[in-house]
Amino acid sequence: MFEADDFIPSKYTNSIDKGNFSWSAPSNIALVKYWGKKENQIPANPSVSFTLNNCKTITALAFTKKQNDGNFSFDLLFEGKPKEDFKPKIQKFLERVEVYLPFLKDYHFTIDTQNTFPHSSGIASSASGMAALAINFMSLEKALNPEMTEDYFISKASFLARLGSGSACRSVKGQVVVWGNQASIKGSTDLYGVEYPYEIHPVFKNFQDTILLVDKGEKQVSSTVGHDLMHNHPFAERRFAQAHENLDKLIPVFKNGDLDEFIKIVESEALTLHAMMMTSQPYFILMKPNTLQIINAIWKFRNDTKIPVCFTLDAGANVHVLYPNSVKEKVLQFIQAELVGYCQNGQYLCDEIGNGALLG
Repeated sequence: MFEADDFIPSKYTNSIDKGNFSWSAPSNIALVKYWGKKENQIPANPSVSFTLNNCKTITALAFTKKQNDGNFSFDLLFEGKPKEDFKPKIQKFLERVEVYLPFLKDYHFTIDTQNTFPHSSGIASSASGMAALAINFMSLEKALNPEMTEDYFISKASFLARLGSGSACRSVKGQVVVWGNQASIKGSTDLYGVEYPYEIHPVFKNFQDTILLVDKGEKQVSSTVGHDLMHNHPFAERRFAQAHENLDKLIPVFKNGDLDEFIKIVESEALTLHAMMMTSQPYFILMKPNTLQIINAIWKFRNDTKIPVCFTLDAGANVHVLYPNSVKEKVLQFIQAELVGYCQNGQYLCDEIGNGALLG
Protein backbone atom coordinates (compact mmCIF):
# COMPACT_ATOMS: atom_id res chain seq x y z
CA MET A 1 0.00 0.00 0.00
CA PHE A 2 1.30 3.47 -0.88
CA GLU A 3 1.17 6.69 1.13
CA ALA A 4 0.73 10.10 -0.52
CA ASP A 5 4.44 10.94 -0.08
CA ASP A 6 5.37 7.81 -2.05
CA PHE A 7 3.88 9.51 -5.11
CA ILE A 8 6.30 12.49 -4.94
CA PRO A 9 9.15 11.51 -7.31
CA SER A 10 12.75 12.28 -6.36
CA LYS A 11 14.31 12.55 -9.80
CA TYR A 12 13.83 11.17 -13.29
CA THR A 13 16.37 8.94 -15.03
CA ASN A 14 15.26 9.74 -18.57
CA SER A 15 14.38 12.81 -20.64
CA ILE A 16 11.87 13.18 -23.46
CA ASP A 17 11.27 16.22 -25.70
CA LYS A 18 7.94 15.42 -27.27
CA GLY A 19 5.47 12.66 -27.86
CA ASN A 20 1.87 11.60 -27.40
CA PHE A 21 -0.27 9.00 -25.71
CA SER A 22 -3.92 8.06 -25.92
CA TRP A 23 -5.97 6.33 -23.22
CA SER A 24 -9.62 5.52 -22.76
CA ALA A 25 -11.14 5.31 -19.29
CA PRO A 26 -14.68 4.20 -18.48
CA SER A 27 -17.35 5.61 -16.24
CA ASN A 28 -18.31 3.54 -13.19
CA ILE A 29 -21.45 2.99 -11.16
CA ALA A 30 -21.21 2.82 -7.37
CA LEU A 31 -23.10 0.06 -5.55
CA VAL A 32 -22.21 1.42 -2.11
CA LYS A 33 -22.30 5.19 -2.55
CA TYR A 34 -19.76 7.79 -1.47
CA TRP A 35 -21.47 11.00 -0.36
CA GLY A 36 -19.58 13.51 1.71
CA LYS A 37 -15.85 14.20 1.67
CA LYS A 38 -13.04 15.58 3.79
CA GLU A 39 -10.19 17.82 2.66
CA ASN A 40 -8.16 16.88 -0.43
CA GLN A 41 -10.86 14.69 -1.95
CA ILE A 42 -10.76 12.15 0.88
CA PRO A 43 -14.07 10.25 1.10
CA ALA A 44 -16.12 10.39 4.28
CA ASN A 45 -17.05 6.74 3.72
CA PRO A 46 -15.83 3.86 1.53
CA SER A 47 -17.55 2.87 -1.72
CA VAL A 48 -17.52 0.01 -4.19
CA SER A 49 -18.37 0.21 -7.88
CA PHE A 50 -18.77 -1.76 -11.07
CA THR A 51 -16.44 -0.43 -13.77
CA LEU A 52 -18.37 0.08 -17.00
CA ASN A 53 -17.26 -0.89 -20.49
CA ASN A 54 -18.95 1.22 -23.19
CA CYS A 55 -19.49 4.63 -21.55
CA LYS A 56 -15.98 6.02 -21.64
CA THR A 57 -13.79 9.01 -22.34
CA ILE A 58 -10.99 8.78 -24.91
CA THR A 59 -8.22 11.31 -24.30
CA ALA A 60 -5.15 11.95 -26.44
CA LEU A 61 -2.29 13.83 -24.80
CA ALA A 62 0.39 15.44 -26.99
CA PHE A 63 3.34 17.16 -25.31
CA THR A 64 6.28 19.31 -26.38
CA LYS A 65 9.16 20.45 -24.17
CA LYS A 66 9.18 24.19 -23.41
CA GLN A 67 11.06 26.65 -21.22
CA ASN A 68 9.85 26.32 -17.64
CA ASP A 69 8.48 29.83 -17.11
CA GLY A 70 6.55 28.91 -13.98
CA ASN A 71 3.23 28.52 -15.83
CA PHE A 72 1.12 25.62 -16.97
CA SER A 73 0.62 25.62 -20.72
CA PHE A 74 -2.12 23.58 -22.39
CA ASP A 75 -4.76 23.62 -25.10
CA LEU A 76 -7.99 21.75 -24.50
CA LEU A 77 -10.04 20.26 -27.30
CA PHE A 78 -13.37 18.48 -26.90
CA GLU A 79 -14.22 16.35 -29.94
CA GLY A 80 -11.52 18.19 -31.86
CA LYS A 81 -12.75 21.73 -31.09
CA PRO A 82 -11.43 24.20 -28.47
CA LYS A 83 -13.43 24.00 -25.24
CA GLU A 84 -12.64 27.04 -23.12
CA ASP A 85 -15.20 26.36 -20.38
CA PHE A 86 -13.44 23.06 -19.46
CA LYS A 87 -10.09 24.81 -18.98
CA PRO A 88 -10.53 26.14 -15.40
CA LYS A 89 -11.21 22.60 -14.14
CA ILE A 90 -8.04 21.31 -15.86
CA GLN A 91 -6.02 24.27 -14.51
CA LYS A 92 -7.21 23.48 -10.98
CA PHE A 93 -6.35 19.81 -11.46
CA LEU A 94 -2.80 20.66 -12.63
CA GLU A 95 -2.31 22.90 -9.59
CA ARG A 96 -3.44 20.09 -7.28
CA VAL A 97 -1.20 17.42 -8.78
CA GLU A 98 1.93 19.47 -9.56
CA VAL A 99 3.74 18.32 -6.42
CA TYR A 100 3.30 14.71 -7.63
CA LEU A 101 4.09 15.46 -11.30
CA PRO A 102 6.90 18.05 -11.13
CA PHE A 103 7.44 17.96 -14.91
CA LEU A 104 4.08 19.59 -15.73
CA LYS A 105 5.48 23.12 -16.29
CA ASP A 106 8.26 21.76 -18.54
CA TYR A 107 5.84 20.94 -21.36
CA HIS A 108 3.08 22.41 -23.48
CA PHE A 109 0.19 19.94 -23.62
CA THR A 110 -2.58 19.46 -26.11
CA ILE A 111 -5.41 17.54 -24.50
CA ASP A 112 -7.94 16.22 -27.01
CA THR A 113 -10.87 14.44 -25.39
CA GLN A 114 -14.15 12.86 -26.47
CA ASN A 115 -16.86 10.68 -24.94
CA THR A 116 -18.46 7.58 -26.42
CA PHE A 117 -21.77 8.61 -24.81
CA PRO A 118 -23.75 11.75 -25.67
CA HIS A 119 -22.31 14.88 -24.05
CA SER A 120 -24.61 16.22 -21.29
CA SER A 121 -26.52 12.95 -21.34
CA GLY A 122 -26.56 13.00 -17.58
CA ILE A 123 -23.83 10.35 -17.33
CA ALA A 124 -21.04 11.51 -15.04
CA SER A 125 -18.19 12.26 -17.43
CA SER A 126 -15.86 13.75 -14.80
CA ALA A 127 -14.97 10.25 -13.53
CA SER A 128 -14.01 8.88 -16.94
CA GLY A 129 -12.48 12.18 -18.08
CA MET A 130 -10.20 12.69 -15.08
CA ALA A 131 -9.16 9.03 -15.06
CA ALA A 132 -8.18 9.19 -18.74
CA LEU A 133 -6.19 12.40 -18.22
CA ALA A 134 -4.42 11.12 -15.09
CA ILE A 135 -3.31 7.89 -16.74
CA ASN A 136 -1.98 9.81 -19.76
CA PHE A 137 0.18 11.92 -17.42
CA MET A 138 1.37 8.70 -15.78
CA SER A 139 2.44 7.38 -19.19
CA LEU A 140 4.64 10.46 -19.57
CA GLU A 141 6.06 9.97 -16.08
CA LYS A 142 6.78 6.32 -16.88
CA ALA A 143 8.68 7.46 -19.98
CA LEU A 144 10.73 9.72 -17.69
CA ASN A 145 11.17 6.91 -15.15
CA PRO A 146 11.11 3.56 -17.02
CA GLU A 147 11.85 1.53 -13.85
CA MET A 148 8.38 2.33 -12.51
CA THR A 149 6.41 -0.77 -11.48
CA GLU A 150 2.93 -1.55 -12.85
CA ASP A 151 1.45 -1.47 -9.33
CA TYR A 152 2.88 2.01 -8.71
CA PHE A 153 1.71 3.21 -12.14
CA ILE A 154 -1.91 2.09 -11.59
CA SER A 155 -2.09 3.20 -7.94
CA LYS A 156 -0.68 6.64 -8.69
CA ALA A 157 -2.95 7.11 -11.73
CA SER A 158 -5.94 6.40 -9.47
CA PHE A 159 -4.53 8.70 -6.78
CA LEU A 160 -4.14 11.56 -9.29
CA ALA A 161 -7.58 10.95 -10.82
CA ARG A 162 -9.10 11.27 -7.32
CA LEU A 163 -7.65 14.77 -7.02
CA GLY A 164 -9.56 15.73 -10.19
CA SER A 165 -12.85 14.00 -9.34
CA GLY A 166 -13.31 11.68 -6.37
CA SER A 167 -15.09 8.85 -8.16
CA ALA A 168 -12.56 8.99 -11.03
CA CYS A 169 -10.19 6.91 -8.89
CA ARG A 170 -12.59 3.98 -9.41
CA SER A 171 -12.28 4.20 -13.23
CA VAL A 172 -8.64 3.19 -13.67
CA LYS A 173 -8.51 -0.59 -13.23
CA GLY A 174 -10.63 -3.55 -12.33
CA GLN A 175 -14.16 -4.82 -12.79
CA VAL A 176 -15.09 -4.18 -9.15
CA VAL A 177 -13.25 -1.36 -7.37
CA VAL A 178 -13.15 -0.34 -3.71
CA TRP A 179 -12.24 3.19 -2.70
CA GLY A 180 -11.95 4.14 0.95
CA ASN A 181 -10.47 2.53 4.00
CA GLN A 182 -12.46 -0.58 4.99
CA ALA A 183 -11.04 -2.79 7.75
CA SER A 184 -12.40 -5.99 6.17
CA ILE A 185 -10.92 -5.33 2.70
CA LYS A 186 -7.20 -5.87 2.39
CA GLY A 187 -5.28 -3.02 0.75
CA SER A 188 -8.22 -0.59 0.74
CA THR A 189 -7.31 3.05 1.24
CA ASP A 190 -8.79 6.55 1.12
CA LEU A 191 -6.04 7.62 -1.30
CA TYR A 192 -6.88 5.58 -4.40
CA GLY A 193 -9.15 2.84 -5.74
CA VAL A 194 -8.09 -0.81 -5.56
CA GLU A 195 -9.36 -3.86 -7.39
CA TYR A 196 -11.72 -5.82 -5.15
CA PRO A 197 -9.33 -8.50 -3.80
CA TYR A 198 -11.69 -11.38 -2.96
CA GLU A 199 -13.71 -14.01 -4.76
CA ILE A 200 -16.44 -12.85 -7.15
CA HIS A 201 -19.21 -15.28 -8.14
CA PRO A 202 -19.61 -16.00 -11.89
CA VAL A 203 -23.12 -14.44 -11.86
CA PHE A 204 -21.46 -11.01 -11.55
CA LYS A 205 -19.23 -11.58 -14.59
CA ASN A 206 -20.69 -9.75 -17.63
CA PHE A 207 -23.23 -8.06 -15.34
CA GLN A 208 -25.35 -5.65 -17.38
CA ASP A 209 -26.12 -1.97 -16.75
CA THR A 210 -28.72 -0.35 -18.97
CA ILE A 211 -28.78 3.38 -18.29
CA LEU A 212 -32.17 5.04 -18.75
CA LEU A 213 -31.71 8.72 -19.62
CA VAL A 214 -34.60 10.32 -17.75
CA ASP A 215 -33.22 13.84 -17.72
CA LYS A 216 -30.22 15.07 -19.68
CA GLY A 217 -30.27 18.62 -18.33
CA GLU A 218 -27.73 20.04 -15.93
CA LYS A 219 -28.37 19.18 -12.31
CA GLN A 220 -29.69 22.08 -10.25
CA VAL A 221 -27.25 21.15 -7.45
CA SER A 222 -23.71 20.02 -8.33
CA SER A 223 -22.21 16.96 -6.69
CA THR A 224 -19.51 19.15 -5.11
CA VAL A 225 -22.16 21.25 -3.35
CA GLY A 226 -24.06 18.09 -2.38
CA HIS A 227 -20.97 16.53 -0.81
CA ASP A 228 -20.33 19.71 1.20
CA LEU A 229 -23.87 19.61 2.62
CA MET A 230 -22.94 16.41 4.48
CA HIS A 231 -20.70 18.41 6.86
CA ASN A 232 -23.56 19.52 9.10
CA HIS A 233 -26.06 16.87 8.09
CA PRO A 234 -28.14 15.50 10.99
CA PHE A 235 -27.86 11.92 9.69
CA ALA A 236 -24.27 12.02 8.38
CA GLU A 237 -22.53 9.87 10.99
CA ARG A 238 -25.14 7.12 10.82
CA ARG A 239 -24.96 7.20 7.02
CA PHE A 240 -21.17 6.82 7.04
CA ALA A 241 -21.46 3.85 9.41
CA GLN A 242 -24.16 2.31 7.18
CA ALA A 243 -21.85 2.45 4.14
CA HIS A 244 -19.21 0.45 6.06
CA GLU A 245 -21.88 -2.07 7.10
CA ASN A 246 -23.23 -2.47 3.57
CA LEU A 247 -19.75 -2.95 2.13
CA ASP A 248 -19.17 -5.73 4.67
CA LYS A 249 -22.49 -7.32 3.70
CA LEU A 250 -21.47 -7.35 0.02
CA ILE A 251 -18.35 -9.48 0.68
CA PRO A 252 -20.30 -12.77 1.14
CA VAL A 253 -22.76 -11.68 -1.59
CA PHE A 254 -19.97 -11.26 -4.14
CA LYS A 255 -18.70 -14.71 -3.15
CA ASN A 256 -21.95 -16.69 -3.10
CA GLY A 257 -23.92 -14.82 -5.81
CA ASP A 258 -26.96 -14.15 -3.58
CA LEU A 259 -28.84 -11.80 -5.92
CA ASP A 260 -31.74 -11.21 -3.51
CA GLU A 261 -29.33 -9.80 -0.93
CA PHE A 262 -27.40 -7.91 -3.65
CA ILE A 263 -30.64 -6.23 -4.79
CA LYS A 264 -31.60 -5.29 -1.24
CA ILE A 265 -28.24 -3.61 -0.53
CA VAL A 266 -27.90 -1.86 -3.90
CA GLU A 267 -31.41 -0.40 -4.01
CA SER A 268 -31.23 0.67 -0.37
CA GLU A 269 -27.93 2.46 -1.06
CA ALA A 270 -29.43 4.32 -4.04
CA LEU A 271 -32.44 5.50 -2.04
CA THR A 272 -30.27 6.42 0.96
CA LEU A 273 -28.11 8.62 -1.26
CA HIS A 274 -31.18 10.57 -2.34
CA ALA A 275 -32.57 10.60 1.20
CA MET A 276 -29.40 12.42 2.27
CA MET A 277 -30.09 15.07 -0.38
CA MET A 278 -33.71 15.44 0.69
CA THR A 279 -32.73 15.90 4.35
CA SER A 280 -29.75 18.24 3.98
CA GLN A 281 -29.98 21.98 4.61
CA PRO A 282 -30.70 23.34 2.06
CA TYR A 283 -32.61 20.25 0.86
CA PHE A 284 -33.00 19.28 -2.77
CA ILE A 285 -34.45 16.52 -4.97
CA LEU A 286 -32.61 15.27 -8.05
CA MET A 287 -35.07 12.50 -8.91
CA LYS A 288 -37.79 13.35 -11.42
CA PRO A 289 -41.36 11.97 -11.58
CA ASN A 290 -40.25 9.55 -14.31
CA THR A 291 -37.44 8.25 -12.07
CA LEU A 292 -40.10 7.11 -9.59
CA GLN A 293 -42.27 5.64 -12.35
CA ILE A 294 -39.32 3.53 -13.51
CA ILE A 295 -38.48 2.37 -9.98
CA ASN A 296 -42.08 1.28 -9.37
CA ALA A 297 -42.22 -0.50 -12.73
CA ILE A 298 -38.98 -2.39 -11.94
CA TRP A 299 -40.37 -3.46 -8.56
CA LYS A 300 -43.60 -4.72 -10.16
CA PHE A 301 -41.76 -6.56 -12.95
CA ARG A 302 -39.38 -8.23 -10.46
CA ASN A 303 -42.25 -9.22 -8.21
CA ASP A 304 -44.32 -10.63 -11.10
CA THR A 305 -41.53 -12.48 -12.94
CA LYS A 306 -38.99 -13.23 -10.15
CA ILE A 307 -36.28 -12.04 -12.60
CA PRO A 308 -33.37 -10.59 -10.55
CA VAL A 309 -33.27 -7.05 -11.96
CA CYS A 310 -32.72 -3.97 -9.82
CA PHE A 311 -31.96 -0.27 -10.07
CA THR A 312 -29.38 2.11 -8.74
CA LEU A 313 -29.07 5.88 -9.06
CA ASP A 314 -26.22 8.35 -9.22
CA ALA A 315 -26.60 11.93 -7.99
CA GLY A 316 -29.17 12.64 -10.70
CA ALA A 317 -32.45 11.52 -12.24
CA ASN A 318 -31.17 8.75 -14.53
CA VAL A 319 -31.75 5.12 -13.61
CA HIS A 320 -29.13 2.37 -13.93
CA VAL A 321 -30.88 -0.99 -14.45
CA LEU A 322 -28.61 -3.80 -13.21
CA TYR A 323 -29.09 -7.48 -14.05
CA PRO A 324 -27.12 -10.66 -14.84
CA ASN A 325 -26.26 -11.44 -18.44
CA SER A 326 -28.38 -14.63 -18.30
CA VAL A 327 -31.64 -12.60 -18.25
CA LYS A 328 -30.52 -9.92 -20.71
CA GLU A 329 -33.08 -10.69 -23.42
CA LYS A 330 -36.07 -10.62 -21.06
CA VAL A 331 -34.96 -7.44 -19.29
CA LEU A 332 -34.33 -5.60 -22.56
CA GLN A 333 -37.80 -6.61 -23.78
CA PHE A 334 -39.24 -5.21 -20.53
CA ILE A 335 -37.24 -1.98 -20.90
CA GLN A 336 -38.38 -1.49 -24.49
CA ALA A 337 -42.01 -2.33 -23.71
CA GLU A 338 -42.46 -0.46 -20.43
CA LEU A 339 -39.59 1.89 -19.55
CA VAL A 340 -38.47 3.64 -22.75
CA GLY A 341 -41.50 5.95 -22.58
CA TYR A 342 -40.12 7.45 -19.35
CA CYS A 343 -36.77 8.30 -20.97
CA GLN A 344 -36.04 11.68 -22.54
CA ASN A 345 -36.44 11.19 -26.30
CA GLY A 346 -36.66 7.46 -25.62
CA GLN A 347 -32.90 7.33 -25.02
CA TYR A 348 -31.07 4.65 -23.09
CA LEU A 349 -27.55 3.20 -23.18
CA CYS A 350 -26.61 -0.47 -22.87
CA ASP A 351 -23.47 -1.13 -20.88
CA GLU A 352 -21.85 -3.90 -18.87
CA ILE A 353 -18.95 -4.56 -16.53
CA GLY A 354 -15.56 -3.68 -18.05
CA ASN A 355 -11.89 -3.84 -17.08
CA GLY A 356 -10.83 -0.21 -16.73
CA ALA A 357 -8.54 2.10 -18.69
CA LEU A 358 -7.02 0.97 -22.00
CA LEU A 359 -4.02 2.32 -23.92
CA GLY A 360 -4.56 3.38 -27.51
